[in-house]
Amino acid sequence: MDRLSFNAMAAINEDRLIRQQLSNDIANVTTVGFKQTFEATIQPHQAVGEGFDSRLQPRLYTTDRVRLDAGPLMVTGRDLDVSLNNKTVMGVMGNDGKLAFTRRGDLRVNPNGVLETGSGHMVQGQDGGPITIPVGSRINITKTGEIFASDPTQQGVPQEQVVGILMLRDASTTHLIKREDGLFRVDEKPLGTDFATGPEPVSLTPQALEGSSVNPMASMVKLIEQSRSFEHQVRLIKESKSNDESGASMMKVS
Repeated sequence: MDRLSFNAMAAINEDRLIRQQLSNDIANVTTVGFKQTFEATIQPHQAVGEGFDSRLQPRLYTTDRVRLDAGPLMVTGRDLDVSLNNKTVMGVMGNDGKLAFTRRGDLRVNPNGVLETGSGHMVQGQDGGPITIPVGSRINITKTGEIFASDPTQQGVPQEQVVGILMLRDASTTHLIKREDGLFRVDEKPLGTDFATGPEPVSLTPQALEGSSVNPMASMVKLIEQSRSFEHQVRLIKESKSNDESGASMMKVS
């Protein structure tokens, strides 16, 4: 009976991370540019130790790479909104001061006139520095990431000037993983590492946002399945305990 309880407890422990990740995905259904990263499967694994040669236990095998599947496109008409196309990612400055990447395109200008994302991360220009927007300017962002500013009070046709170029990279051939702050970094490389853009051209859709790539219905179904699995494992533990107590009682009687 101890084997049954042992395996049930191991399954509960291994499933815990899956439940946490599913809950996180569901919580980010409405987050702009959110990408799922976690895939997991539970497989039998040979237990190690003296006396455990014939015992198998469930073990969790995971991959934690960013899946750049496109989310739904939401047209906003806002000049500072951009939706990154295909596998394009944008360079930003993380809270630790190191280069990171994101798909979040709800841009804004902070009180210092610097361009940043809706989460407050400073957008990086193609030259690796911040992008400063002239006060009171009207902004036009092209499909290739050039940022033009013009004076809306100017008579006639406003003269546009380039104030920066977004740092865009094609990540179709680069493995990205999530940092603790939700931004992306290059897998198996030090924090802040840049990477050479891939073979696909980088591009974006102006005046639009990319929604979360999470399928809420599919995630809810998986979470329900996990809850049922947890209840099943708990029931096995209780039944194992009950059988042990019954066996001990019978031995006392005999």
